[in-house]
Amino acid sequence: MSAVPTDSAAAGAPPAPVRTGAVVPVLASAGITVALMQTLVIPLVPELPKLLNASASGTAWAITATLLAAAVATPIMGRLGDMYGKRRMLLISLAMLVTGSVVAALSSSLTPMIVGRALQGLASGVIPLGISIMRDELPSEKLGTATAQMSASLGVGGALGLPAAALLAENTNWHALFWISAALGVVVFALVLRFVPESSVRSGGRFDLIGGAGLSVGLISLLLAISQGADWGWTGGRTLGLFALAVVALVLWAWWERRTTEPLVDLRTTVRPQVLLTNLASMVFGFAMFAMSLVLPQLLQMPKATGFGLGQSMLGAGLVMGPSGLVMLLTAPLSAKISKSRGPKVTLMLGAVVVAAGYGVGTVLMAEVWQLVLVSILIGAGIGLAYGAMPALIMSAVPVSETAAANSLNTLMRSIGTSVSSAIAGVILAQLTISLGGYTLPSQNGFRVVLIIGAGAALTALAIASFIPTRRAAPATESPSAATAQAVVS
Repeated sequence: MSAVPTDSAAAGAPPAPVRTGAVVPVLASAGITVALMQTLVIPLVPELPKLLNASASGTAWAITATLLAAAVATPIMGRLGDMYGKRRMLLISLAMLVTGSVVAALSSSLTPMIVGRALQGLASGVIPLGISIMRDELPSEKLGTATAQMSASLGVGGALGLPAAALLAENTNWHALFWISAALGVVVFALVLRFVPESSVRSGGRFDLIGGAGLSVGLISLLLAISQGADWGWTGGRTLGLFALAVVALVLWAWWERRTTEPLVDLRTTVRPQVLLTNLASMVFGFAMFAMSLVLPQLLQMPKATGFGLGQSMLGAGLVMGPSGLVMLLTAPLSAKISKSRGPKVTLMLGAVVVAAGYGVGTVLMAEVWQLVLVSILIGAGIGLAYGAMPALIMSAVPVSETAAANSLNTLMRSIGTSVSSAIAGVILAQLTISLGGYTLPSQNGFRVVLIIGAGAALTALAIASFIPTRRAAPATESPSAATAQAVVS
């Protein structure tokens, strides 16, 4: 598939220089803003049934809707970005975030809240689109660090969002959470409009509507079964039916993608060893990462009467988790440096080792707040290293005209991993329990088992990453002008 060249590229003239000074902070801010939406409603979850006059099972869709919308939007917006302009799709994504935030802010019942949260989820393509814009626009010496920071923004926003949302929820009307998120979206939209250029690297062509519909049905069925299986029953008709539908839809989708001339996802590219193994490692790593988000806040908020709970408020728990987000951001330049000298494969493997070590420490150090701060920092450092390496591995193995679609698929694989992690951890914590004051609570052994599984997942990601073919250090060695030339001839 050929990218559409500009007139200057067609004439053999060097591309016009681009002022890139503000591109990285603006795109990273956009990524963090979108990632904030994942943790925005967590402080509200216990109160949502009362606030929206709905059942607890109904209000759970305020979280599920975001997950499902993100799964659909991420690969589709990536492909549209490659075809019609990454900046354009980035702005559309941010516009949906603002719209969704306003709808949720104005809501007083369940249906508009779910609609608003779904619209927020549709903005999830911002991070892979941002990474792809960086590949097109930045000079080679800046690309590695920039993409590492953009990739890490997914974890940074999630970690920083929890204490910020808890603080607002405790001190303001709950609608303020969504008004503030809308305001942040407007600011980032304006910054992107002002400072981020539109890339001339486009593949053109016609969008694969059948492929988009097939992938959407498969992903929604799969993630809905995973996220609701514990409530519906893992052997219940709805759960098994959705799993069966997901298998059928994804098999038919793959069959179609191999035969259509302009596929949504080029499966010939995705089965290349470097891309396939990186995506598998990313999915397992997403599983490992999310275990921290499930265990640490609950341990911190458990009553001290349990003998192992630390009795912290939601705000206190969020403040404990906050430093891990900062560590992810600070680790991104180190990730890029290691990738440049040793290759992104080594960086990904190192990140997996650090995450596994963090979970190992967590299984024995969970009696004091400072111990959980240490555990979250260790795991955050490993995530920062690994997340910085993933886009480097992907971009060094795919044509520049498929950058956004390939990065979107990698982001999607991480999200599937986190969804599976949530489901499995939920089952474990529901089985290993204690009784306190008439309530059933997860036991300390249950938390330890989840931490051990998290460590095992990180080590599994390490094993998968070890088989990734060794290539040149990083895609940062390819300048934007070289990338444009490659797109023209590909």
